[in-house]
Amino acid sequence: MQVRTLLKVSVAVAVATIVMKMLAWWVTGSVGLLSDAMESFVNLAAALFAILMVTIAARPADEDHPFGHGKAEYFSSGFEGLLIVGAALGIVWAALHRFADPQPLQSLDWGLGLAIVSSALNGVLGWRMLVTARAQRSVALEADARHLFTDVWTSVGVVAGLLLVPLTGWLWLDPLLAIGVALNIVREGVRLAWRSVDGLMDTAVEPEVRAQIDRTLAQFAHATIRFDHVVTRRAGQRRFVDLHMHMPAGWTLGRAAALRTDVEQALMSEVPGLRASIQLLPSDVEAHFGDEKDLL
Repeated sequence: MQVRTLLKVSVAVAVATIVMKMLAWWVTGSVGLLSDAMESFVNLAAALFAILMVTIAARPADEDHPFGHGKAEYFSSGFEGLLIVGAALGIVWAALHRFADPQPLQSLDWGLGLAIVSSALNGVLGWRMLVTARAQRSVALEADARHLFTDVWTSVGVVAGLLLVPLTGWLWLDPLLAIGVALNIVREGVRLAWRSVDGLMDTAVEPEVRAQIDRTLAQFAHATIRFDHVVTRRAGQRRFVDLHMHMPAGWTLGRAAALRTDVEQALMSEVPGLRASIQLLPSDVEAHFGDEKDLL
């Protein structure tokens, strides 16, 4: 299933879970279930924004964006992180008011049943999204999937805690659970926002991808051919590698270019979505980086 299709399914599931969780809150009066429902509103907004960013990221390179639009997905991850933190503040506000005025809970069987069903929907969808995100290297889809898993664990905690309220008579346990939910989703929100910032700073490719690149280059290296200054970066689903390939100075330009083409094709075949840029240099020529004059 494609990334955009899964995000559209995520929108539909978010609407369904909002209805079920709001109904669960309405029949029980539990501020813990209200906090769970508020997080589902975040799921809906995040999925809609993710669809927009994935659509932009899929656009081909153009004159103004020669390296493509892949980084748009990082904005989705950051936006979702900020939404999560905002939802957490709303949850804390509602919980503090309930601490001051504890209320008995009603119809817990119906409310908890609805919460469990909605969590099961989120769990199944989150698992499917995470599998697809890893296969297609979609930052936006992975962020949405991880948030759904956070929502599932949040619901599990709320349900478990609310089962204790009638057993113990501790009405303050309900708002305490809501604050616990808030703290948990703040942690997830900060993590998502940091990942977004980190991605926008041109981080290197994943270690396993770098290992694939190194293994491919090793297949072409020998006494007269060597590679150096290998630099990588990632932008959403795209991966980039720049490097120097040294060869005998006596080679013709055609022979050197043919070998470079073979290396580029091998790299792009080994790492789907990789864009390779190789500079040809004679064996006795070295390129220098990091000199003070280069920084002026």
